[in-house]
Amino acid sequence: MKWKKQSSDSFEDRRGMSGGGKAVVGGGLIGIVILLLNIFGGETGQTIGNVLEQTQGSQNQTEQTQTRELTAAEIELGEFAKANFVYNNETWSKIFTENNIGAYEEPGMVLFSDSVETACGGATAASGPFYCPADRKVYMDLTFFEELRTRFGAKGGDFAIAYVIAHEMGHHVQTLLGTSGKVRQAQQGKSQAQANKYSVALELQADFYAGLWAHYNKDLLEAGDIEEALSAANAVGDDAIQSKMQGYVNQESFTHGSSEQRMKWFMKGYNSGDIKLHDTFKEIL
Repeated sequence: MKWKKQSSDSFEDRRGMSGGGKAVVGGGLIGIVILLLNIFGGETGQTIGNVLEQTQGSQNQTEQTQTRELTAAEIELGEFAKANFVYNNETWSKIFTENNIGAYEEPGMVLFSDSVETACGGATAASGPFYCPADRKVYMDLTFFEELRTRFGAKGGDFAIAYVIAHEMGHHVQTLLGTSGKVRQAQQGKSQAQANKYSVALELQADFYAGLWAHYNKDLLEAGDIEEALSAANAVGDDAIQSKMQGYVNQESFTHGSSEQRMKWFMKGYNSGDIKLHDTFKEIL
């Protein structure tokens, strides 16, 4: 992928820091809603697109201190993540304007190592990249991508990272458009299997939005980039993960969609370039 260094006041690199900005949440903790599979270390983690929610409360943050210097490779990877964050914000601002769907509000993005505290609660690297709607930030431990390649068979490459960032930014778009809130409301009172279908539709829509972003940035693409994105999408399909981790597939427990579905909706966004074709719910529910 072609890219240049970018600057952003909404981007934080907390890698190599201790203290972690631990949040003390007051006002009553109702809970965290996590739409994912438990695969990494038996914790909360799935892979792409963890949607976390918690009632907002007061929070105090501890001071972060630098504990180690980042390597040159880590710095370069952080700059790549920042550039993609900026490209996503620029693209979505354009899409919102072109389609008269309101003013686009930029989220934040945080790179972390090992663990992080957010307005949605604590998370470890095992959680994979995720978006927190309570503070409207994307959180990423970039070591996830090595796990994605070595453990789950994705090809790797920089555009796999770009795809994941675009997917998480898609969850921010869903928050701005009210989609995420409507899904959580619709899930109330449903059976687990039916609630999971809503989760699948939400995640596939984020994949569509990632493809839509790629469509708007074809000038940045290089040979093999789309294949890298599709390889990542294939690797994190619920069926692929379940087959690898437990040896069988249970469709009723899907929360993100099959490999085929994830690739299909990414390509639908990429090929169409039309946000109006984003209705994954009509197909899934």
